[in-house]
Amino acid sequence: MEHSRRVGMTAALMTYLIWGVLPLYWNLLARADANEILAHRIIWSFLFMLLVLVLTKRWQAFKADCRALWQNKKRGAILLAAAFIISINWLTYIWAVNHDHVIDTSIGYYINPLMSVLFGVVFFREHIGGLKKFCILLAAIGIFLMTYQLGSLPWVSVVLAVTFSVYGALKKQLQLNPFSSITLETLLMLPFALPYIMRLMMSPENHFSLATPDLALFLMGTGVVTAVPLVLFSYGANLLPLNVLGFFQYISPTIGLLLGIFFFHEAFGLAQISALAFIWAALALFTAAEGLGGRK
Repeated sequence: MEHSRRVGMTAALMTYLIWGVLPLYWNLLARADANEILAHRIIWSFLFMLLVLVLTKRWQAFKADCRALWQNKKRGAILLAAAFIISINWLTYIWAVNHDHVIDTSIGYYINPLMSVLFGVVFFREHIGGLKKFCILLAAIGIFLMTYQLGSLPWVSVVLAVTFSVYGALKKQLQLNPFSSITLETLLMLPFALPYIMRLMMSPENHFSLATPDLALFLMGTGVVTAVPLVLFSYGANLLPLNVLGFFQYISPTIGLLLGIFFFHEAFGLAQISALAFIWAALALFTAAEGLGGRK
């Protein structure tokens, strides 16, 4: 039992560390357009997941999941929706990193747990007590203040928080093995990604075959940096209680925030500080509420 817990904690820690430093990887691909990076990410993630299924001897389970989804059209539609939503999330994140919005991405993922609670109430009729409602209100005030001080909605933060929360809600309804899920999600996006890359390969804007070999390898590596943390996360989620796993989820936005300030040298003024103050206060209260029994 103790060994399983250590393995789970190691897997969870590695997951959020990888997700935290991903802006550094996307920055290596900054010469390419976000759409091109996304298309490569979909293609190479699918190929890498096929390899994972074979090496982990999950191929038969994958085929069984495919048959079950084919027989249940509602679940198939949910999977398709999840694939579109996570693609929007990926595209927004890649664009944001390469257009000086890394701090906004970290704010988005700080908001995400609270947004997920809100979606649980809206879509699953989950009950939450007054303290958690107050946490959501605090986060909303933080975003409002940031919008007011900047003069525009921090849309990167909002899109990332909303899309990942919707994605989580859809996956909760889907109840599908994570290995099968990410393989099928990328498979469903291949009809969009492959023609786009094929057209791009015939143009001078192609950054795969016409660019330096290192950029081509980094584009291929998008499959690895996408799939590996998802595989690790699946192990962590299976071996750890949710309240323990919840503490790890703040690692990646914290790393992203530090990278945005000290590596990418993005502006970090009163607007961001005031928003984060409210969001951090909300998260502290939210964590306390979880510890007190989950519904406070």
